[in-house]
Amino acid sequence: MAAHSNLKHANLVVREAIRNNIVLASAESCTAGLIIATLTDIPGSSAVVDRGFVTYTNQAKMDMLGVPADHFQKFGAVSEAVAIAMAKGALLRSNADLSIAVTGIAGPGGGSIQKPVGLVHFGVGCKNGTTFHQKIIFRDMDRAGVRSATVLHALKLLLEALDKF
Repeated sequence: MAAHSNLKHANLVVREAIRNNIVLASAESCTAGLIIATLTDIPGSSAVVDRGFVTYTNQAKMDMLGVPADHFQKFGAVSEAVAIAMAKGALLRSNADLSIAVTGIAGPGGGSIQKPVGLVHFGVGCKNGTTFHQKIIFRDMDRAGVRSATVLHALKLLLEALDKF
C-alpha cells in the first residue's frame, strides 16, 4: 500500500515538475536515496530529476552539501538547521530549481528522549532563496515504515512547493 501511494505521489510530482519546467534534486540521509529512486521510477522523470545526494554521515553532509561543521555540534545531525543546510547545499551543487532534504532517526536504535526514533526533519529549498522546514515524528513504525513514510511525506512537500511556482 505504501509503495503504491509513494509511486502515485511521485507521478504527480514528476508531472507537475514537467508542467512547470522545474528541475529537482534530493539530499537524503535516513532514506539513503529512496526519494530520488522513487521519482526516477516514473517514466519521463529524466526531464526534471537532476540528482540525488546520499549523505548518510556527517562528513558526507559537509563534503557533498557544504553543511557547516558547527551545525553538528550546535544542533545535531537530526535538526532543522542541518535539514535546511542540506536543502540549500543540494541547490548550490546541482542544476535544480527545487530540492528536498531529509535527516532523521529511522531506528530501531539511535533515538533519545529529545530525539526519538521516528523523528525526521524535512528541508525544502527553492532557487529563489525560499526555504521551508517541517519536523515530524513517525510513531509506532519499524525502520522500513519510517523510511517509507518519510518518502511519502517528502513527495507531498515537493507537491506543495511545486504548487507555489
